[in-house]
Amino acid sequence: MNEIRAEQKVPCLGQRHLQASLLFIGLAVNTILQYNVGVAVVAMTNSTPSSGQIPHYNWTEPQKSYILSSFYWGSTLTQFPGGYLCKRFGAKTVLLWGSLGSALLSAATPHGVYAAGWRAYCLIRVLQGLCQGVTLPCVHQHLANWAPLKERTRLGAFAYTGFDCGNVLAMYAAGLLASSQLGWPGISYVSAILGFVWCLLWLLLGINRASNARCISEVERSFIVGDVQRSERQQRRLPIPWRCIFRSAPFYALLCARCADTWGLATMQAELPAYLRGVLQLDMRSNALYSALPFLLMWAMCYVYLIVADLALQCRWLSLTALRKSFNSIALWTPACILIALGFVESDQRPLALVLVTLSVGVSSAATIGSELNTIDLSPNHAGILAGILSTFTNVVALITPLVVGVLVERQTERGEWQLVFSIAALVLFAGNVVYLIWGTAETQKWDAVSEEEEQPEAKVFEDARLEILLNKASAFSK
Repeated sequence: MNEIRAEQKVPCLGQRHLQASLLFIGLAVNTILQYNVGVAVVAMTNSTPSSGQIPHYNWTEPQKSYILSSFYWGSTLTQFPGGYLCKRFGAKTVLLWGSLGSALLSAATPHGVYAAGWRAYCLIRVLQGLCQGVTLPCVHQHLANWAPLKERTRLGAFAYTGFDCGNVLAMYAAGLLASSQLGWPGISYVSAILGFVWCLLWLLLGINRASNARCISEVERSFIVGDVQRSERQQRRLPIPWRCIFRSAPFYALLCARCADTWGLATMQAELPAYLRGVLQLDMRSNALYSALPFLLMWAMCYVYLIVADLALQCRWLSLTALRKSFNSIALWTPACILIALGFVESDQRPLALVLVTLSVGVSSAATIGSELNTIDLSPNHAGILAGILSTFTNVVALITPLVVGVLVERQTERGEWQLVFSIAALVLFAGNVVYLIWGTAETQKWDAVSEEEEQPEAKVFEDARLEILLNKASAFSK
């Protein structure tokens, strides 16, 4: 009875919501720093009337693809260490330094490009990737530390809508800046300022765990810490169950789903401005609007999915596993069908193409509830580690995608070449969800709280055998 009464008195708005809001803003800012390159490259290679005094470049399609993919060359290297670092030093410190480094590099981008062209841009993007590679592991670990089981989907999905907000701003605001007097350098400078502001907020308000928070009620602290018995588990400093993780079928199912979703989304995020300009012949200002529109719908749909998912769980219409699989199917299979259709749209059918592009990206936000939060389901204690492993592979996928497009699309105005790009993306989306439907689950795995002895059974057997040999020798000697 006391637990029920305590739960009823939990504040509707508290520190857990503040932390989720900070993650939302942080993800939005980091997404802007990551994805504004799609608009920036188009602006840097296509002069506009308002930017006559700003240098522009005649970069080839392969060079552009190197720039678009170079971010992931760096982020792939720090995703896996990022999970360990945020577990060792706390998400606040690691995420702060990563975001600050990315913002500083963004401010230095125009000067680097002036000095050494596209190669400098690639180098800066690689370094930005190294800095931002820690973002996802830190976010997952921070959510695992702050989101109670009953609010995990709600708080996690809200925090992850920062991606969608960042995509909208990266596409629309970047396009407006590029066509303004600031030109393409303004994209880097404004993005850097946003990064600095968020770092200050995070430094002042971010807290690693509820147990360390000062401005929090005891009721809310008990609600968060006691919900999944985190306090007892954290005191034991559980070892990372590497062997169990890499033998887990649900983990590999989640990996396939995340890689598939990344392939489809990276195709649209990085290449959408080029497709709209090349095939649909949209100018920079219109390009900004129509590039942002799919991600605006994606952002809005995320809240719709969140309400539906919350209602489904509260009314017990679906189990958490069924909910994850249902939403992931919407997120992957619906865009797969739309991308196939998009490939057959003629260049003079601009309204239809825009509608299909918008729907393809918009409905994919269901993946936030479908699979992005699944790492916390499988292992709340090691959510940051799992996120780091998954993000390493998804960053490899995001790295490859622009390079594949750069090989397939030699002429951006050729609709047939884009048709092949969209067909490959659709196939990957379909196959990834099939694997997730068969082997995916939202149940917490036994290895989440595995002890050191359970993680290394062979070592224990060897130790027992050695002890038995020594006892036998001692017995024989005494005789």
